[in-house]
Amino acid sequence: QAQLQESGPGLVKPSQTLSLTCTVSGASITNSNNYWSWIRQPPGKGLEWMGAISYSGSTYYSPSLESRTSISRDTAKNHFTLQLSSVIPEDTAVYYCTRGAGSLVLSDCWGVGTQVTVSS
Repeated sequence: QAQLQESGPGLVKPSQTLSLTCTVSGASITNSNNYWSWIRQPPGKGLEWMGAISYSGSTYYSPSLESRTSISRDTAKNHFTLQLSSVIPEDTAVYYCTRGAGSLVLSDCWGVGTQVTVSS
């Protein structure tokens, strides 16, 4: 059973770059047909899919965030990362990493989430 764990700073200042890492255990991020996503939930709002990286390394981004988002991976460490540049207070949210087994849009395995606050 795959397990995902987010890590990164809980507080980021406006205009800086938010960087989070998702460490995966129990499964390889290169396993065929798996998609590894970042999803966030701002306080009082719904879930927002931000983007994903596939088992082959292809990346996909939400159009509304594409200009500020970068997702990459380290296959040797079996983890993938999110970078969100030029953050604003509205980027404050709980950030989740997920796996979609055979699906880019449906996640079957989630990390516990990590709170990120954007504030000076």
